[in-house]
Parts: sequence; structure tokens; C-alpha cells
Amino acid sequence: MSIVKMKRVKLIALASDQQALLSQLERLGCVEISEPVDKLADPDWTALLGRNTSGLGQVKAQLNELSAAQDALKKYAEVKTGLFNPRSPIQEEDFFDPDRLADALAHARAVNGSVAALAQLNSRENQLNAQRASLVPWETLDLPLETGSTEHVEIVMGALPATSSLDDLRGELAQAAPLTQVIPVSADKEQQYILLLCHKSQWADAQATMKPYSFSATRLKDQKGTAAENIAALDQALAEVAAQRQAEIEQIKSHADSFGALRVITDRLNQDAARESAQERAMTDGTIVFLEGWVPAAKLDKVQKVLESFDTAYSFRDPEEGDDVPTLLENPRWMYPINMVTEMYSLPAYGSVDPNPIMTPFFVLFYGMMMADMGYGLLMMIASVVVKKKADPKGTMGQLFGLMGMCGITAFIFGAVTGGFFGDFLTQLAQLINPESTFELPSLFTPLNDTMAILVGAMALGGVHLITGMAVNFYKLTRRGQFWDAVMDVGSWWLLFAGAAVGILTGFWYVAIAGVLALVLTQGRHSPTIIGKLVGGVSSLYDITSYFGDVLSYSRLMALMLAGSVISQVFNTLGAIPGNIVIFIVISMAGNALNFALNLLSCYVHDLRLQCLEFFGKFYEDGGRPFAPMSYQTTKYVDVIEK
Repeated sequence: MSIVKMKRVKLIALASDQQALLSQLERLGCVEISEPVDKLADPDWTALLGRNTSGLGQVKAQLNELSAAQDALKKYAEVKTGLFNPRSPIQEEDFFDPDRLADALAHARAVNGSVAALAQLNSRENQLNAQRASLVPWETLDLPLETGSTEHVEIVMGALPATSSLDDLRGELAQAAPLTQVIPVSADKEQQYILLLCHKSQWADAQATMKPYSFSATRLKDQKGTAAENIAALDQALAEVAAQRQAEIEQIKSHADSFGALRVITDRLNQDAARESAQERAMTDGTIVFLEGWVPAAKLDKVQKVLESFDTAYSFRDPEEGDDVPTLLENPRWMYPINMVTEMYSLPAYGSVDPNPIMTPFFVLFYGMMMADMGYGLLMMIASVVVKKKADPKGTMGQLFGLMGMCGITAFIFGAVTGGFFGDFLTQLAQLINPESTFELPSLFTPLNDTMAILVGAMALGGVHLITGMAVNFYKLTRRGQFWDAVMDVGSWWLLFAGAAVGILTGFWYVAIAGVLALVLTQGRHSPTIIGKLVGGVSSLYDITSYFGDVLSYSRLMALMLAGSVISQVFNTLGAIPGNIVIFIVISMAGNALNFALNLLSCYVHDLRLQCLEFFGKFYEDGGRPFAPMSYQTTKYVDVIEK
């Protein structure tokens, strides 16, 4: 239950063995290959070795192909993926079978080819629709579109704004250019479409007259025949495009059965990408390769066995000051879900203290206290068991549902203590069935009637939580050989707290005074001057208000318990007003569903705040970098069964 001790590994191997060696290390799943930044900046190294090359670009391109094909199958073949998908087992030799890779890529390329064809068809359809839209206003005009002006007559098709008056235009043209005829063709909300016939001798006058009316000529290039004939041809072309599109969609649907295989190969290519990325971190001269990285100390024997199966030279050493050492937490399986909380905040720095063993019971206890309902706790446990059994999610999602199950247990326990099952659902139901009923679930205390007792208990739990954090800090300092710092920085506060408790209970304040003096005399010890030491010691007493504020923060445990209980009871009361059992159940369940959803999130957020601010603030050193080895455990859709 600690941060795993790491070893620095450096090795030199034959370039011809590189792929096989990396594959074996990937199977072990416990070696992280580091970027040789310092070596690349060292002229002595770069004179001998250069950056290695890899096929990472090709692997990423194949991953993009698979991703695009899966998106297309979801869209066109309506492949159902679901929120939780069980991970299927696969033998290692099948996982890395080159024929499976080639087959999946062939399916992906066929799907992507159809997607590209669909894009071209969509572009073609847009062009045809644009052409059709330009012809629709002239559909009733029985005049070939290629008709041009004659020797004596200008023939012009054009448009006027819908607000323009054709009668006014005709009147002005009759005065300025009497040898002009305006023939209305069609109109819409924005434009009036007209055919204009004018003797060429009066064309200039007609143009001048029409200018104030915002007349614009319409030019339909390369169009022959009437507008109606062209529209019919375009409709035929659009029908052909629609048929071709449907054929391409059917072609995509024909590959729907390959969706699972595409996912498997996506996992496989991600493994290839990790290996190729590690290869890029190597330095080589073409004959040998140099690699360095990190390995858990407990795994050295396994790594050494692999390295000795190749022609390699290697060494292991402890981390040195300035090394960027990754952090790996090692805890029992039941504690694994709490990693999500720690990683959401920040991993502990390497060499510091793993907070998970101490934080886990507090987190689960606080969550259950805030939720405090047997019904809600039961739902959480059922959801955890069903999802874990059906989908067995890994990573953060697996941690989430594992933590939900643990918190569901404590929520059920606190619900039993407070007599809550979807609030007072059973009590209200019993009274609807029998108005004379006095049924109530047994309880030790209730949030509404024992609010002050719950508040005192919450703050007492907060005090225990804070003192535990201080104890962890005491242990951390002692482990580093700073025992007297631990005594002065932590022990002095404990002396003050204990003295305050004794003073409140017995009136004997001398222990508390001793605690105050201890703080004044020790907290400014790092200052170089006597005055500075004294000022630093006296100013440290101000932290008493900080501790008081921290303890008050735990009142949220009572507040959320009370809020959740009241909201559920309000919905139960509303449902009981009509006096109908069915209506009661519907309203009560709807309201409790909303209350449950809100509590799931709010309890987590407030619990997280108590851990990250109040608890971690007493001892935690963040900034750790996660250990990221090449591993089969990073697969998303399958579990690789090794030989």
C-alpha cells in the first residue's frame, strides 16, 4: 500500500532484435521507455547515435482509416455500440495475426471508399440542385433558353425586387421606350421574374428607365431547350444520384459485420503504435540501439529474464536527484477504485506518501453519510454489480463503478441508521393503503429531528480526518529523517488541540498554554533573526482560524444528508396528495430519480473537496507523473490472453 519503488534501466541491443525485444517487453507490461532528451542535447552522444526511425506514421494512418470506417458504420449501418460493451477475450496469436489486420484494413478501405463516393455524390447533388433552383422561376416560360437577341429586338430575361411595381414600370417604359414589352413569368417572396422584349433603337432608353427599379439580367449559360425540359433532365440526374447514393450506403451496410473486427484491430494497432513510439525514443547507429526507461523494482527479475534472452548489455540503478521518475500506486484490489479520485486531483510525487489507504475509508464513509438512503444505496450497489459483470469496464470507468458500489454500501448503512428508504416512501405508502397505519422504519436518529447531533458528529469526524492528515505528515517527515521538524510542526498543534479539549472539559488550561508556547517558540525557527523567529511564531497562531474553518467545512456532511432527505420527503408528500397509489408511485419515483441523480454528483463533488482541500492540504505532495508502460492492459475492446 504505497508508491512503487522504481529502477532506472538502460540497455543496448542489436538493431535487428529491436522489434522482438520491444514486443517481449510489451508482453510484460512493466517497462516505460523514456525520451532521451538529455542524450539528444549531448554532443558526445549525438556524435555516435542518432534518433531512431519507426513506422509510427503508417500505424497512425491505419488507425485513422479504422476510426473513419467505424464512424461510417455507426452512421449508415446504424451499428449499435451501447454505453457499456463487454470486453471479449482473444488469444495473443489471433490478436497479432497479420491476416486479421489485412482483412480489417480491406473492410475499412472499402467502407471509406464508399464514404468518399458519397461525398462526391453529395457535391454533385448540390450542384444539380443549384442549377434546378436557378431554372424553377422560368419553368412556365415556353422559350428555349439559348434564344438570343435578334437583329432588331433585344430579348432579355431578368428579375426585379418583389416590392417593385410592374404597372409603374410599364407606364414609364411606355413613355421612354414605347417599343418595349414586359412579360411576367413568375414571382416569389423576394423576386419578380420577367421577360423583356425591346427594339434595339430604344434599348438604351429602356435600360435607363429600368435602372431605378433594380432590374438585373439573368444569364443561364450553356442551357438549351426550355426551362421545363432542363428541369426534367436535372430531376432525372438527381434521381440517378440518389440511386447511386443508396447503392453506396448499401455497400457500407454490407460491411456491418466487420465492425467488431475493426475494433479488435484498433486495439492491436494501438499496441503497435505504443511499440513504434517506444522505438522512436531509441537512439541508434544502424547496428545497435540504446534505450532507457523505468521499471518497478519488484519486476526486475522478469525484465532481466527477457533481456538475457537477447544479446543485450543493460544496467539498473536507483533514481537520482533531478530524474523524472513516474509514479505507480500499488494497493489491494478493493482499494483500486479510489485511484480515480487521486488521479483526478494529481498523482503524489515520487518518494512521497500514497494517500489512498488512508483516504479510502474516509471517502466512502463521507459519501455514504451524505447520501444516507437505503434505496439509493441499493441502486448504487445494483448498478455497480450489473455493469461490472456485464461489461467489466477497465480504467477510469471501471474505477467509477467500483467506487459506486463501495459508496452504495455505506449509503445503505447510513440509510438504515436514519430510517430512509427513498425518503419516507414506505411510510407514505403504508398510510395510503391504510390511513390508520403508523408504520415507520426503525432508526437511531433522523436528519430532521436530530440535526444538531448530526452536525456535531460531522464536525467530530472532520476533526478526526484532519488529525489523521497531520499524522500522515508526521510519518512523512519522520521517514525522511526530520523527526524534530515533525515534533515541532505537528506535535505542537496536537498539544494545543489536546490542551483546548482538556480546558473545555475540566477548566485546566495549562496544557493549552504549553501548546501556544510551543508554537510561538518553534514556528519561526527558520528565520535568521531573533525578531523574525518571534514574529513567525506569533503569526503562526493565526492558523487556528484556518483549522477552525476546516472543521466547519465538514458541516456539509450534515447539510447534504438533510437536503437529500427533505427533497425526497417533499416528492413523496406531493405524490400522496391525490390519494391514489399509482399516482403516488409515479410522482415519488420521478422525484426520487431526480434527487438521486443530483445527490450522486453533489455528494461526490463535496466529498472530493473535503479530501483534496482539507485532508490533502495537511501532508500531500502532488505533481506525480503516471507510469505509462507498454502493456496489453491498455486495450479498450478486448482482453489479450497471452501464451
